[in-house]
Amino acid sequence: MEVAELQEALGPEQPGFRAQQLYRALYHEQAVDLIQISTLPSKLRQELAARHTLGLPACERRYQSADGTRRYLLKLADGRTVETVLMPETGRDTICISTQVGCAVGCTFCMTALMGLERNLTAGEIAGQVLYVARDNGLLPERARLNIVMMGQGEPLLNLPNVLKATRLLADPEGVGIPPRRITLSTSGVIPAIDELGREPVRPKLAISLNASTEEQRLELMPITRKYHLSDLLEACRRYPLRPWEKLTFEYALLKGVNDSDADARRVVKLLANLNCKVNLIALNPGPGIPFETPDPERVAAFQAIVRRSMPCFVRKPRGRDIYAACGQLKRVVSDLVPSPDTRQNSPANVPPHSALR
Repeated sequence: MEVAELQEALGPEQPGFRAQQLYRALYHEQAVDLIQISTLPSKLRQELAARHTLGLPACERRYQSADGTRRYLLKLADGRTVETVLMPETGRDTICISTQVGCAVGCTFCMTALMGLERNLTAGEIAGQVLYVARDNGLLPERARLNIVMMGQGEPLLNLPNVLKATRLLADPEGVGIPPRRITLSTSGVIPAIDELGREPVRPKLAISLNASTEEQRLELMPITRKYHLSDLLEACRRYPLRPWEKLTFEYALLKGVNDSDADARRVVKLLANLNCKVNLIALNPGPGIPFETPDPERVAAFQAIVRRSMPCFVRKPRGRDIYAACGQLKRVVSDLVPSPDTRQNSPANVPPHSALR
C-alpha cells in the first residue's frame, strides 16, 4: 500500500502523519509485527493487528546452487507459487523477481512459457519478494548495494500498473529505498506499454529482450512479434526518453545454430545503430522441454567480439543453472531437485505468510 491507501485503511479519525509513520515502518524499517511499531500509539497498534496482517510471502522451498545462487519458491495468499532468485556477488547482490504467475508471451526458448499465465501479481506481491529475500539473507542494511531485476516469471509490461506501484514502493527513500537506477525491467516488447513507461516519473531502467537479428527469426522465437513487429519495437526504443545517466539494454539469448552466427552479430549491430545502448549476451540456459542447445563458448566470444566493435557488449555469466535458477529456467521445477535443508529454519522469524496491507 502507498501512503494514501494506508490513510484510507487507518480511517478519517487518524491524522495524516500516522499513515506516513506506518508506511515508513512497513517498508523502510521492515516491521515484522504491527504491535511492535513503536511510533504508533499502543491502542492503534492493537486495532491494526486485530484487522490486518503484514505481508510477505511464505517460503515453500528454497534451493541452493553450488555457485551461491538461491532460488526461492514463494507461496502467495491464494496458494499459488512464484519464483524469486538471489544472485550474490562481491560488492553487490541482485534479486531477480517475478511480476506474474507464469507468462503468456510464449518465447520458445524459455521454460516459464511452458506454464502459461495464471495471474498478475499485486504490487505488494512484487515488492514482497524483495523484502522476503533481502531479510532472509540479511541484506536490508546494505540496501544501497542491492540490484533488482524484473526478469523472473512473467512479462512486466502486461502488468504495468502493479509493476509501477511496486517500483514506487521499492524506490521511495521513505519506502524500501532502492534507487531507480538499481531497478531494471525486462520486456519482450509490448510497444504501447513501453511508451507509457517512458512517461512515468518513477520507473525502472528498460531492458529489451531482442534474441533475433531479423523479423522472421524473431517471429519464430518470440510469437509476440506477430503483434509488435521488430521495426516498430526499435522505433519505440528510439523515442524512449532516456534519463541522463541511462542506456537501453538489449538482451540476446544465443541459441546454437539458430541466431548465433557472425552474420547475426553484424545484423544486430545494424539494428541497434544510433541507439544509446548496450547488449547483454546470454548463452541459452537449457531445460526440459526446450528444443534448443547452448552454443560453444568460442561461438559466444566471436559473437561478442563483432558487436563490441560498435557498442558495449557483455556476456552474462550463468548463475544457478544446477537448480534451474538461471534466466529462462523459472518453471517451478521441483521433482528432481533437493531443497536447501534450512528452507524452513532460515525463513524470517515471526513473519506472517500473507498480508492485507498490500
